[in-house]
Amino acid sequence: MKRSFLNVCRLALILLFTLQFNNASLAQKYRNIKDWSPEINNRIKKFLETTKQIRERKVAVFDGDGTVFGQVPHYLADEALYRYADLVYRDKTDSLSLAKMKILKEMVADGNNVGKPYVENRVHFLAGLTTEEVAELGYQCYLESYQGKFYPEMKALIENLKAYGFEVWILTASPEYLYQKFIAVELGLPDVNIVGAKSVVVDERLTDEIVMPIPQDDGKANTIPTFIKARPLLVGGNSRGDMDMLNQSKGLKIVVNPDDVTVRGKEDGPMSGHTVKSYWEKEGALIVRCNDVRDPKVRFHTEEWKIRENKSNPK
Repeated sequence: MKRSFLNVCRLALILLFTLQFNNASLAQKYRNIKDWSPEINNRIKKFLETTKQIRERKVAVFDGDGTVFGQVPHYLADEALYRYADLVYRDKTDSLSLAKMKILKEMVADGNNVGKPYVENRVHFLAGLTTEEVAELGYQCYLESYQGKFYPEMKALIENLKAYGFEVWILTASPEYLYQKFIAVELGLPDVNIVGAKSVVVDERLTDEIVMPIPQDDGKANTIPTFIKARPLLVGGNSRGDMDMLNQSKGLKIVVNPDDVTVRGKEDGPMSGHTVKSYWEKEGALIVRCNDVRDPKVRFHTEEWKIRENKSNPK
Protein backbone atom coordinates (compact mmCIF):
# COMPACT_ATOMS: atom_id res chain seq x y z
CA MET A 1 0.00 0.00 0.00
CA LYS A 2 2.82 2.37 0.93
CA ARG A 3 4.69 1.62 -2.33
CA SER A 4 1.50 2.16 -4.34
CA PHE A 5 0.97 5.54 -2.65
CA LEU A 6 4.56 6.57 -3.41
CA ASN A 7 4.12 5.58 -7.06
CA VAL A 8 0.97 7.70 -7.29
CA CYS A 9 2.86 10.66 -5.79
CA ARG A 10 5.72 10.21 -8.26
CA LEU A 11 3.28 10.06 -11.16
CA ALA A 12 1.51 13.21 -9.94
CA LEU A 13 4.81 15.08 -9.68
CA ILE A 14 5.81 13.96 -13.19
CA LEU A 15 2.47 15.10 -14.57
CA LEU A 16 2.73 18.42 -12.73
CA PHE A 17 6.26 19.00 -14.04
CA THR A 18 5.19 18.08 -17.58
CA LEU A 19 2.22 20.45 -17.39
CA GLN A 20 4.38 23.31 -16.09
CA PHE A 21 7.00 22.64 -18.78
CA ASN A 22 4.36 22.59 -21.51
CA ASN A 23 2.78 25.80 -20.21
CA ALA A 24 6.19 27.49 -20.15
CA SER A 25 6.86 26.31 -23.70
CA LEU A 26 3.51 27.62 -24.87
CA ALA A 27 4.23 30.98 -23.22
CA GLN A 28 7.51 31.20 -25.12
CA LYS A 29 5.90 32.05 -28.42
CA TYR A 30 7.11 34.99 -30.49
CA ARG A 31 4.60 37.66 -31.47
CA ASN A 32 5.51 39.66 -34.57
CA ILE A 33 6.24 43.31 -33.96
CA LYS A 34 4.01 45.46 -36.11
CA ASP A 35 5.70 47.99 -38.42
CA TRP A 36 9.07 46.22 -38.30
CA SER A 37 10.11 44.27 -41.38
CA PRO A 38 9.92 40.46 -41.65
CA GLU A 39 13.73 40.42 -41.68
CA ILE A 40 13.91 42.25 -38.34
CA ASN A 41 11.19 40.07 -36.80
CA ASN A 42 12.86 36.89 -38.03
CA ARG A 43 16.19 37.88 -36.57
CA ILE A 44 14.70 38.66 -33.16
CA LYS A 45 12.63 35.46 -33.20
CA LYS A 46 15.64 33.29 -34.07
CA PHE A 47 17.63 34.88 -31.28
CA LEU A 48 14.87 34.30 -28.72
CA GLU A 49 14.42 30.70 -29.82
CA THR A 50 18.11 30.06 -29.09
CA THR A 51 17.57 31.18 -25.48
CA LYS A 52 14.83 28.65 -24.67
CA GLN A 53 17.19 26.09 -23.15
CA ILE A 54 19.08 28.59 -20.99
CA ARG A 55 18.38 27.95 -17.32
CA GLU A 56 20.43 30.70 -15.66
CA ARG A 57 19.27 34.33 -15.51
CA LYS A 58 18.35 35.76 -18.90
CA VAL A 59 18.88 39.52 -18.83
CA ALA A 60 18.03 42.25 -21.34
CA VAL A 61 19.18 45.83 -20.79
CA PHE A 62 17.92 48.97 -22.52
CA ASP A 63 18.78 52.64 -22.42
CA GLY A 64 15.82 54.93 -21.62
CA ASP A 65 15.52 58.21 -23.56
CA GLY A 66 15.52 57.66 -27.30
CA THR A 67 15.59 53.87 -26.95
CA VAL A 68 12.30 52.87 -25.32
CA PHE A 69 10.55 56.25 -25.49
CA GLY A 70 10.90 59.49 -27.43
CA GLN A 71 13.40 62.23 -26.64
CA VAL A 72 12.21 64.86 -29.12
CA PRO A 73 12.46 67.76 -28.71
CA HIS A 74 14.00 67.45 -25.20
CA TYR A 75 14.98 64.84 -22.63
CA LEU A 76 12.25 64.25 -20.06
CA ALA A 77 14.79 64.70 -17.25
CA ASP A 78 15.54 68.23 -18.41
CA GLU A 79 11.91 69.11 -18.99
CA ALA A 80 10.96 67.87 -15.51
CA LEU A 81 13.64 69.99 -13.83
CA TYR A 82 13.12 73.21 -15.80
CA ARG A 83 9.37 72.86 -15.50
CA TYR A 84 9.66 72.40 -11.73
CA ALA A 85 11.98 75.41 -11.43
CA ASP A 86 9.54 77.61 -13.35
CA LEU A 87 6.69 76.52 -11.10
CA VAL A 88 8.44 76.53 -7.72
CA TYR A 89 11.66 78.59 -7.67
CA ARG A 90 11.60 81.23 -10.41
CA ASP A 91 11.52 84.89 -9.24
CA LYS A 92 11.80 83.92 -5.55
CA THR A 93 14.51 85.35 -3.29
CA ASP A 94 14.68 82.81 -0.46
CA SER A 95 17.99 80.96 -0.06
CA LEU A 96 16.70 77.60 -1.32
CA SER A 97 15.21 79.06 -4.51
CA LEU A 98 18.37 81.02 -5.24
CA ALA A 99 20.54 77.94 -4.69
CA LYS A 100 18.41 75.77 -6.99
CA MET A 101 18.27 78.42 -9.71
CA LYS A 102 22.05 78.74 -9.49
CA ILE A 103 22.39 75.02 -10.26
CA LEU A 104 20.15 75.36 -13.32
CA LYS A 105 22.07 78.37 -14.56
CA GLU A 106 25.27 76.32 -14.32
CA MET A 107 23.57 73.60 -16.37
CA VAL A 108 22.49 76.11 -19.01
CA ALA A 109 25.99 77.61 -19.16
CA ASP A 110 27.47 74.12 -19.50
CA GLY A 111 25.17 73.34 -22.44
CA ASN A 112 26.35 69.72 -22.76
CA ASN A 113 23.32 67.91 -21.41
CA VAL A 114 24.85 64.49 -22.05
CA GLY A 115 28.08 65.25 -20.16
CA LYS A 116 28.81 63.97 -16.66
CA PRO A 117 28.94 67.41 -14.93
CA TYR A 118 25.49 68.24 -16.29
CA VAL A 119 24.14 64.81 -15.27
CA GLU A 120 25.55 65.29 -11.76
CA ASN A 121 23.92 68.72 -11.49
CA ARG A 122 20.52 67.14 -12.16
CA VAL A 123 21.08 65.06 -9.01
CA HIS A 124 22.18 68.12 -7.04
CA PHE A 125 19.06 70.02 -8.12
CA LEU A 126 16.78 67.30 -6.73
CA ALA A 127 18.62 66.99 -3.40
CA GLY A 128 16.35 67.69 -0.44
CA LEU A 129 13.17 66.35 -2.03
CA THR A 130 11.65 63.09 -0.86
CA THR A 131 11.85 60.01 -3.05
CA GLU A 132 8.07 60.13 -3.45
CA GLU A 133 8.14 63.79 -4.48
CA VAL A 134 10.78 63.12 -7.15
CA ALA A 135 8.94 60.08 -8.49
CA GLU A 136 5.74 62.13 -8.73
CA LEU A 137 7.62 65.02 -10.35
CA GLY A 138 8.80 62.71 -13.13
CA TYR A 139 5.41 61.03 -13.49
CA GLN A 140 3.52 64.32 -13.78
CA CYS A 141 5.99 65.60 -16.37
CA TYR A 142 5.43 62.37 -18.29
CA LEU A 143 1.64 62.76 -18.16
CA GLU A 144 1.78 66.40 -19.22
CA SER A 145 4.39 66.31 -21.98
CA TYR A 146 5.46 62.75 -22.89
CA GLN A 147 2.40 60.54 -22.70
CA GLY A 148 2.15 58.49 -25.88
CA LYS A 149 5.89 58.76 -26.61
CA PHE A 150 6.79 55.21 -25.60
CA TYR A 151 7.63 53.36 -28.80
CA PRO A 152 4.99 50.65 -29.44
CA GLU A 153 7.59 48.51 -31.22
CA MET A 154 9.89 48.54 -28.20
CA LYS A 155 7.00 47.78 -25.85
CA ALA A 156 6.14 44.79 -28.04
CA LEU A 157 9.78 43.66 -28.00
CA ILE A 158 9.87 43.88 -24.21
CA GLU A 159 6.67 41.81 -23.96
CA ASN A 160 8.32 39.17 -26.16
CA LEU A 161 11.36 39.16 -23.89
CA LYS A 162 9.16 38.65 -20.83
CA ALA A 163 7.40 35.74 -22.57
CA TYR A 164 10.78 34.09 -23.12
CA GLY A 165 11.70 34.44 -19.44
CA PHE A 166 13.94 37.52 -19.60
CA GLU A 167 14.53 40.02 -16.84
CA VAL A 168 14.24 43.46 -18.44
CA TRP A 169 16.28 46.36 -17.06
CA ILE A 170 16.40 50.03 -18.03
CA LEU A 171 19.63 51.99 -17.50
CA THR A 172 19.49 55.77 -17.71
CA ALA A 173 21.82 58.63 -16.89
CA SER A 174 18.79 60.54 -15.59
CA PRO A 175 18.04 60.64 -11.84
CA GLU A 176 16.77 57.23 -10.81
CA TYR A 177 13.71 58.17 -8.75
CA LEU A 178 12.68 60.70 -11.41
CA TYR A 179 12.28 57.92 -14.00
CA GLN A 180 11.27 54.87 -12.00
CA LYS A 181 7.53 55.43 -11.64
CA PHE A 182 6.52 56.33 -15.19
CA ILE A 183 8.77 53.73 -16.83
CA ALA A 184 7.64 50.98 -14.45
CA VAL A 185 3.99 51.83 -15.13
CA GLU A 186 4.39 51.99 -18.92
CA LEU A 187 6.54 48.88 -19.36
CA GLY A 188 5.13 46.74 -16.56
CA LEU A 189 8.50 46.40 -14.82
CA PRO A 190 9.48 46.39 -11.14
CA ASP A 191 10.66 49.90 -10.29
CA VAL A 192 13.96 48.47 -8.99
CA ASN A 193 14.71 47.37 -12.57
CA ILE A 194 14.97 51.03 -13.62
CA VAL A 195 18.50 52.05 -12.66
CA GLY A 196 19.59 55.66 -13.02
CA ALA A 197 21.90 58.22 -11.47
CA LYS A 198 21.70 57.40 -7.77
CA SER A 199 22.17 59.54 -4.71
CA VAL A 200 22.29 58.54 -1.05
CA VAL A 201 18.84 58.63 0.58
CA VAL A 202 18.55 59.75 4.21
CA ASP A 203 15.18 59.73 6.00
CA GLU A 204 13.46 59.23 2.62
CA ARG A 205 15.05 62.38 1.19
CA LEU A 206 17.58 62.52 -1.61
CA THR A 207 20.98 63.97 -0.79
CA ASP A 208 23.53 65.39 -3.21
CA GLU A 209 25.97 62.53 -2.45
CA ILE A 210 26.16 60.59 -5.72
CA VAL A 211 26.49 56.80 -5.74
CA MET A 212 28.91 55.56 -8.38
CA PRO A 213 28.90 54.48 -11.13
CA ILE A 214 26.70 56.96 -12.96
CA PRO A 215 25.04 55.16 -15.91
CA GLN A 216 26.60 57.45 -18.52
CA ASP A 217 29.10 56.42 -21.25
CA ASP A 218 31.50 53.83 -19.73
CA GLY A 219 29.54 54.12 -16.48
CA LYS A 220 26.60 52.37 -18.17
CA ALA A 221 28.77 49.34 -18.84
CA ASN A 222 30.06 49.39 -15.25
CA THR A 223 26.52 49.65 -13.88
CA ILE A 224 25.67 46.21 -15.27
CA PRO A 225 28.04 44.13 -13.10
CA THR A 226 27.70 46.55 -10.18
CA PHE A 227 23.91 46.50 -9.83
CA ILE A 228 22.45 43.87 -12.20
CA LYS A 229 25.20 41.31 -11.57
CA ALA A 230 24.67 39.33 -14.77
CA ARG A 231 25.99 39.82 -18.29
CA PRO A 232 23.06 40.57 -20.62
CA LEU A 233 22.07 38.46 -23.60
CA LEU A 234 20.51 41.49 -25.29
CA VAL A 235 21.27 45.20 -25.04
CA GLY A 236 19.47 48.10 -26.72
CA GLY A 237 20.60 51.71 -27.09
CA ASN A 238 20.46 54.64 -29.48
CA SER A 239 23.47 56.95 -29.10
CA ARG A 240 27.24 57.21 -28.79
CA GLY A 241 26.77 57.22 -25.02
CA ASP A 242 25.42 53.66 -25.20
CA MET A 243 28.45 52.18 -27.00
CA ASP A 244 30.15 50.70 -23.94
CA MET A 245 26.88 49.29 -22.62
CA LEU A 246 25.97 47.75 -25.98
CA ASN A 247 29.33 46.04 -26.12
CA GLN A 248 28.46 44.21 -22.88
CA SER A 249 25.90 42.12 -24.78
CA LYS A 250 26.92 38.53 -25.36
CA GLY A 251 24.04 38.04 -27.76
CA LEU A 252 21.96 40.56 -29.70
CA LYS A 253 22.61 44.31 -29.95
CA ILE A 254 19.71 46.57 -31.00
CA VAL A 255 20.24 50.21 -31.96
CA VAL A 256 17.24 52.55 -32.28
CA ASN A 257 17.26 55.55 -34.65
CA PRO A 258 21.08 55.83 -34.76
CA ASP A 259 22.58 59.08 -36.03
CA ASP A 260 24.00 58.81 -39.55
CA VAL A 261 25.24 62.41 -39.92
CA THR A 262 27.94 63.13 -37.33
CA VAL A 263 31.26 61.39 -37.92
CA ARG A 264 32.73 60.58 -34.52
CA GLY A 265 36.26 61.68 -33.55
CA LYS A 266 39.25 60.07 -31.84
CA GLU A 267 37.74 60.71 -28.41
CA ASP A 268 35.04 58.18 -29.32
CA GLY A 269 37.47 55.28 -29.41
CA PRO A 270 36.46 52.44 -31.73
CA MET A 271 33.65 54.56 -33.17
CA SER A 272 36.18 57.10 -34.52
CA GLY A 273 35.67 57.76 -38.23
CA HIS A 274 32.13 56.37 -38.19
CA THR A 275 28.66 57.66 -37.62
CA VAL A 276 26.76 55.83 -34.88
CA LYS A 277 24.79 54.01 -37.56
CA SER A 278 27.73 52.98 -39.74
CA TYR A 279 29.66 51.74 -36.69
CA TRP A 280 26.86 49.47 -35.53
CA GLU A 281 26.14 48.24 -39.04
CA LYS A 282 29.81 47.22 -39.23
CA GLU A 283 29.49 45.48 -35.86
CA GLY A 284 26.42 43.50 -36.96
CA ALA A 285 23.92 45.15 -34.63
CA LEU A 286 20.23 45.16 -35.48
CA ILE A 287 19.20 48.67 -36.60
CA VAL A 288 15.54 49.58 -36.03
CA ARG A 289 13.43 52.69 -36.57
CA CYS A 290 10.81 54.19 -34.26
CA ASN A 291 8.84 57.38 -34.77
CA ASP A 292 10.06 60.27 -32.60
CA VAL A 293 8.81 63.72 -33.55
CA ARG A 294 7.65 66.78 -31.67
CA ASP A 295 4.05 67.23 -30.65
CA PRO A 296 3.39 70.88 -31.63
CA LYS A 297 0.61 71.17 -29.03
CA VAL A 298 2.97 70.63 -26.09
CA ARG A 299 4.75 73.54 -24.41
CA PHE A 300 8.31 72.69 -23.37
CA HIS A 301 9.84 74.71 -20.56
CA THR A 302 13.25 73.36 -21.61
CA GLU A 303 12.96 75.22 -24.90
CA GLU A 304 12.42 78.49 -23.06
CA TRP A 305 15.65 77.84 -21.14
CA LYS A 306 17.33 77.52 -24.55
CA ILE A 307 18.58 73.96 -24.08
CA ARG A 308 19.52 72.33 -27.37
CA GLU A 309 16.89 70.22 -29.09
CA ASN A 310 17.28 66.58 -29.97
CA LYS A 311 17.03 65.62 -33.62
CA SER A 312 13.66 64.40 -34.88
CA ASN A 313 13.36 60.86 -36.18
CA PRO A 314 10.24 60.56 -38.31
CA LYS A 315 9.68 56.97 -39.31
